[in-house]
Amino acid sequence: MPTEIDTLVVGAGQAGIAMSEHLTALKIPHLVLEKKRIAEAWRSGRWDSLVANGPAWHDRFPNRLFDAHPDSFVAKDAVADYFEKYAEQFKAPIRTGVSVNKVTRNSGCSGFTVETSEGTIQAQRVVAASGPFHRPLIPAIAPDKQRVHQLHSAEYKSPQQLPEGEVLVVGAGSSGVQIADELQRAGRQVWLSVGPHDRPPRAYRGRDYCWWLGVLGMWDAVTKEAHKEHVTIAVSGARGGETIDFRRLAQQGIRLTGVTRQFNDGNVQFADDLRENVRNGDENYLSVLDAADAWVERNGADLPAEPEARILLDDPECMTHPVLALNLADENIQTIIWATGYATDYGWLDVDCFDDRQRPIHQRGVSRESGIYFLGLPWQSRRGSTFIWGVWHDAKYIADQIAIQRSYAAYQETAP
Repeated sequence: MPTEIDTLVVGAGQAGIAMSEHLTALKIPHLVLEKKRIAEAWRSGRWDSLVANGPAWHDRFPNRLFDAHPDSFVAKDAVADYFEKYAEQFKAPIRTGVSVNKVTRNSGCSGFTVETSEGTIQAQRVVAASGPFHRPLIPAIAPDKQRVHQLHSAEYKSPQQLPEGEVLVVGAGSSGVQIADELQRAGRQVWLSVGPHDRPPRAYRGRDYCWWLGVLGMWDAVTKEAHKEHVTIAVSGARGGETIDFRRLAQQGIRLTGVTRQFNDGNVQFADDLRENVRNGDENYLSVLDAADAWVERNGADLPAEPEARILLDDPECMTHPVLALNLADENIQTIIWATGYATDYGWLDVDCFDDRQRPIHQRGVSRESGIYFLGLPWQSRRGSTFIWGVWHDAKYIADQIAIQRSYAAYQETAP
């Protein structure tokens, strides 16, 4: 491993590989370090049956197709294989099994000292390409683990790993909904705690939601709507892709509740907001249909009408008579799965580029600390930033910025 490098990229997932491709194209010397395997999160940080939430024609890098039908939703291990092959096609300089422990700015000279598990490297620039999903987040309200088996969605693999008994899934974004659905289909009785969410159609008028976001210009939105900074998206590619419908899940046998508020002495309390959350999700769903219909009319597109998409099921009893509290033992709830997202952890970056909540301060991934860059963050430049194709375009921008800084550093004043 070299002791000096121009640009060090930390992480060899989709962000790190995209970064390496663009640095390679610009002939910028660099090294990518990955503490485990290439695309490790896709292999071991997901449940066994997970597939991509976007179709193969869309969720990819521009210079390689998936070995799958374009409209299919690729299984997680095949996604990891795709990134390995992608890195091979341009001979990405990746070293696996190497942890980055600390990065500090040099004093009296340019660049950074990078301490790794295999020695020290001097780097002029560092790109944190580890994305936003570092540490599984379990809320402080979680009960004593001695009372009930608990795990984060990152630790869930399959129904077989759970003890017998009913399951409470907290969180109804993509992960929570898909896990709850899988458990119920496997014969488990499941409770699903539903918070605020967006609920887009999987497809409409013969086109996938990803296609509609593209033609409607929504992928390029640069800021979230007010008060929606933490709203999750309920969407799935499971079983060929389907629209998430909470009323259908209730009919299927999943018991829905509102937001989980607190646990106390074996009891759990829920907010009385299930109906509001589901109906707000309906509004989001219908707004996408409205925008799509308007686009079809405006462009005279030959896409078949789909009036049945606007028919909503009747509210189930869990919405009309919501459960606000229950006793875990009485309901035989033996497992709680926390589908509650992740926290970032940049403890290895000992540089001045974070706010008081340890969030990166940056402009399109360019840190306020000269020479430090971030890649793979939500809304890094626009709505599509955390998607496979979106991170590729963000990486191109950062590579261009690195090339610009290298040109400044290489400038030498000429004699008059």
